[in-house]
Amino acid sequence: VRLASLDLGRKRIGLAVCDNSGALATPWKSIPGNGSTEAVVARVVGVLRELVESEDGLDGVVVGLPTHLDGRPHPDAARAREIAAGVGTRTELPVSLQDERLTSVEAEQRLAIRERDWRKRKLKLDAAAAAVILQEYLDAAGSRGHRKVSNELPADSPN
Repeated sequence: VRLASLDLGRKRIGLAVCDNSGALATPWKSIPGNGSTEAVVARVVGVLRELVESEDGLDGVVVGLPTHLDGRPHPDAARAREIAAGVGTRTELPVSLQDERLTSVEAEQRLAIRERDWRKRKLKLDAAAAAVILQEYLDAAGSRGHRKVSNELPADSPN
């Protein structure tokens, strides 16, 4: 199963992909995240089509869902849901949401080990965060015994 993931930011969107075995997530690229929801969806769909049309193809998309540390939805969660729904509709790929709490922090810590220059780290951060989101999704799916992405986007929990 080959999946891609999105770390949605207002300035940049990080993208990551996993290997064909669905075991290892790798940062791929960052694209601009500004503009209307429709513009962002169109930009993301254009990039995902590269993967769909590649030799390895694409089986689904995992979108990071902004969540507060206490589990409450972040104000950007509604935007993430809209973009996820738009991507699913336009690509006909299954889309799942993955809690993205602390993924940027973890990605920054990992990058700091390899890259001293903060300017270079900043350019790589969004794709690295997308890789953390995807790896967490893959690890959780593996522990459940499957790696299938869902066609249904879960509702925000009232926690």
